[in-house]
Amino acid sequence: MIRQLLPILLCLLFLSGQLTAQQIIEKTPAKEREKWYGEFLKMKEASDYRQLSWQFIGPTNISGRMTDVEVVQPKGKSYTIYVAGASGGIWKTENEGVTWIPVFEHGMSTAFGDIALDPQNQETIWAGTGEANIFRSSNAGAGIYVSKDGGKTWAHKGLTNTNTIARILVDPNNSEVVYVAAGGNEWTNDKERGVYKTTDGGTSWKKILYVDEMTGAYDLVMDPNDPNTIYASMWQRIRKKWNDPRTEADYKNTGLYKTTDGGKNWKEINTGLPQPNQRGRIGIDLCRAQPNTLYAFVDNYEKLAEDHSLNQEEDAYGRPSSGRIKGATVYRSDDAGENWRQVSEQSEYMEGMSGTYGWVFGQVRVDPVNPDKVYAMGLFLNVSEDGGKTYRRIGNMHMDHHGLWIDPDNTNYLVNVNDGGVAISYDGENFRTFYDNLPLVQFYNVGMDNSNPFHVYGSIQDHFSYRGVVDLRRGRDRIPAVEFESTPGGEGSIHVVNPKNPDILYSSGFYGTITRSVLSTGESKEIMPPVPEGVDKLRGQWLAPFVLSSHNTGIIYHGTQFVHRSMDEGETWERISPDLTYNDPDKKGDIPYQTIFTISESPLKFGVLYAGTDDGRVWMTLNSGENWEEINKGLPFRKWVSHMEASRYAPGRVYMTQNGKRDDDFAAYLWKSEDYGKTWENIQNNLPYGPVNVIREDPKNENILYVGTDYGVFVSSDRGKSWQTLVGDLPTTYVHDINIHQRDDIAVIATHGRGMWALDVRIMREVAKAATEDVAAKILEIPEVYTPRGRRYWRNAPGLKIPFYLKKGEPVTTIVSDTEGKVIFNESQNAGKGLNYVNWNLQNHDKEFVEAGEYVVKIAGPGFEKEKKLEVKEFRRR
Repeated sequence: MIRQLLPILLCLLFLSGQLTAQQIIEKTPAKEREKWYGEFLKMKEASDYRQLSWQFIGPTNISGRMTDVEVVQPKGKSYTIYVAGASGGIWKTENEGVTWIPVFEHGMSTAFGDIALDPQNQETIWAGTGEANIFRSSNAGAGIYVSKDGGKTWAHKGLTNTNTIARILVDPNNSEVVYVAAGGNEWTNDKERGVYKTTDGGTSWKKILYVDEMTGAYDLVMDPNDPNTIYASMWQRIRKKWNDPRTEADYKNTGLYKTTDGGKNWKEINTGLPQPNQRGRIGIDLCRAQPNTLYAFVDNYEKLAEDHSLNQEEDAYGRPSSGRIKGATVYRSDDAGENWRQVSEQSEYMEGMSGTYGWVFGQVRVDPVNPDKVYAMGLFLNVSEDGGKTYRRIGNMHMDHHGLWIDPDNTNYLVNVNDGGVAISYDGENFRTFYDNLPLVQFYNVGMDNSNPFHVYGSIQDHFSYRGVVDLRRGRDRIPAVEFESTPGGEGSIHVVNPKNPDILYSSGFYGTITRSVLSTGESKEIMPPVPEGVDKLRGQWLAPFVLSSHNTGIIYHGTQFVHRSMDEGETWERISPDLTYNDPDKKGDIPYQTIFTISESPLKFGVLYAGTDDGRVWMTLNSGENWEEINKGLPFRKWVSHMEASRYAPGRVYMTQNGKRDDDFAAYLWKSEDYGKTWENIQNNLPYGPVNVIREDPKNENILYVGTDYGVFVSSDRGKSWQTLVGDLPTTYVHDINIHQRDDIAVIATHGRGMWALDVRIMREVAKAATEDVAAKILEIPEVYTPRGRRYWRNAPGLKIPFYLKKGEPVTTIVSDTEGKVIFNESQNAGKGLNYVNWNLQNHDKEFVEAGEYVVKIAGPGFEKEKKLEVKEFRRR
């Protein structure tokens, strides 16, 4: 009997081991996130690289998605405006847009859904994190913050795991009373959704309106004559990896609610609106002069007639229609919400107002004085002057509109925010825009070429693809920020430039299309692999991966659900893998899912390939796809594979990152294998926080690894045994990609909210090397420096930064002498552990600029003295 049961017992033990190794990781609790963020802050303070400066390189001519705007009142006595970036922090102008400064760029999240000013003290700003639009690139929030000094300092006030905050209201009569509409988790059900209220300025919160784990609060509006009368919009939704948020047949909880006692009691006010399962996101507003008049901007899921022309059209991303809906529909109530009637016409104009993604918008504003003038925000800013019946577009602005402020004292003064930045109108019709001094660009990735100077390439949310030059002529620490120019590719593209010919660019498009372009002539050719026989269609991710072979630049590997290979620059293709995804028919929808998300080829051996999928499968082939082996053993179950990097130093070595964002899981997943993925070693170690987007191996030092997460950049100098932050003065931002220029040793990161930044990795390598040596101090490589003439033009105008390394922090004195030993400069400082700088303005003690020639730099501290020669070169034109 035992012998008969033995195979069953062994099988159960095996399955038990598999389930233990591949258990589903739960979404991250709030306390865990707060603890991890505290660890991150401590890492920043202790990092050897904390003084290493990132340099913003652009673009300077483009801005990015913003979610809300607030203006200090009365407008005539102030020119202060605050705007909230979808993932770029909060910015402030005190001169109506001439200049902007960031006032919130570090926190548990720099993605914002809403901001609100306290009517009694407009130096008090409430800021709700987490973009409520839950677009494909939205990032999770971490609760609510308050500043009581105009943005100089901020305090976190809880609600950490609400994840999206759509609206904040401050009681105009009591600054301690604040209401918050929390949308909740983007990807998973949760109990954090609903309307919250504090009566003690955010010390404690009470949930005053809750429906269920799928229904969040998405708008709030307060009666200006009675702060206890509040209207709330509740939206039942979830985003799936394979479907945008939408209403389902069994949904019943989307709708409007009203309280007249400050949230103690609520009643539904949906009479006249579509049926519950046909109501998508709803935006609401009222007229301040006539507060019983309200408007509701409904994403209406009532189907158009089957023969309607829109049913024959593809959506904005080339996907076929699955049956078009009425979409943007405006309702009006003149009895404080008791009854609603549709006032907008059912026209092609209205059906196209929100495109095919109405859940992204849901914003309506009513003129404070005129109850018949109403603004609806969709692809464009739309205005109606006949009570919501007909609409027209106003302003020449970027598309996709998310916020509007109307001056109650002059209703022609409008401030609008959209996917391209901020725009102001003084006449209610014409707008001036601010795109060049609000650097909130949302890049998805970064590619590079080998031209001199080299270019960086990237795709930008809602801006297509751009490239910019990285100019080192003024010094490696003086890279200028530049305007970027458009380049082939879409808003979701990967760019690969032929390393031997920078005129040849490969770029992907929406969901897996791929194009080869000749930049000098503008010639482009689509080179998409054909659909294999017997396959319905190819599934390509929004950012479908492809790579050029490092062994032959004419060979391309491209990922859909299959790996495709071309041996002739995309002219012909062959499929070299089976479907590498789970291919679950229940997980197929409007968004391509169950696709390959990352491909890496071994630089050491042709035919060794790795592929990772968005549904958590990992594969390897040693023979160009003749045989594939799944290498998931020991990895978390079905966790999105965000990046794989085959090592250039060891044949079997490969690195991998996984990203739990789409499970509302913020842990850091980092892996290394030395045996082609047969076994994986967890190298997360002291890295506290994810999600992790990318891992890169240093091209000249096998021990150095770089990781990009939603909190910045981390570096390891021991192949993942330990990590340090590499953020320096970098804003806390979402680092989606890292690339390192092999010739010029410049790292460039693509952030999703703050543009592109560059870093000189040579000095970083020096610091990493010094840390392994038995030295108390070391003077590092000193940059080239020239006599300070013509300082308007040349890199040394502000002086010279002399870098040095200390094994531990202690007081040091820096002395600069001429060759005869005469001291011409000295400075003492309390230096920290790791990288430090001393700033010398190239002047002697008499404040005279030094002449060209040789000098000696000496760093002295307790028990050590180090010196190094320094040459100040004669100024010359370059």
